[in-house]
Amino acid sequence: MELEDRVRQAVAMFMSGYNCCQSVVVPFADMYGYTREQALHMSASFGAGIGRMRLTCGAACGLFMLAGLEKCAIEGSDRASKSANYALVQQLAAEFKRRNGTLTCAELLGIRKSDVQASDPVASERTPQYYAKRPCPHMVECAASIWAEHLRTKSREQEK
Repeated sequence: MELEDRVRQAVAMFMSGYNCCQSVVVPFADMYGYTREQALHMSASFGAGIGRMRLTCGAACGLFMLAGLEKCAIEGSDRASKSANYALVQQLAAEFKRRNGTLTCAELLGIRKSDVQASDPVASERTPQYYAKRPCPHMVECAASIWAEHLRTKSREQEK
């Protein structure tokens, strides 16, 4: 599957009811040996700014999960691999923030901090009004695009 198709799949997933993190992770999960169902499970808790707490944007969390699938420390003592992962996450976070102004779900949604603290865990009903007032489809597309760009750059570097 082409990378552009994976980006489109991410947006389509969000528009069909999956959370923002799931929508970013699932289209790329097969590249790392994970099934759709496994990817849905591992990314389920990170939607709506982590469990609907409106903290770090779920789409950005999905981007960081993909970084972990690509680069991680298998051994706890492997500081070099941890550092490589952290460097990649920081690079991806900086790009997401450059494009969107923030990594924080509440800020992206224009929600006041006092309203976030009172947020309940009930997922919003997905209606046309929900989609019309949310920047989330764009955040999903942005995160998936950043990952696709990362993969293209990595591929070019490997060809050299």
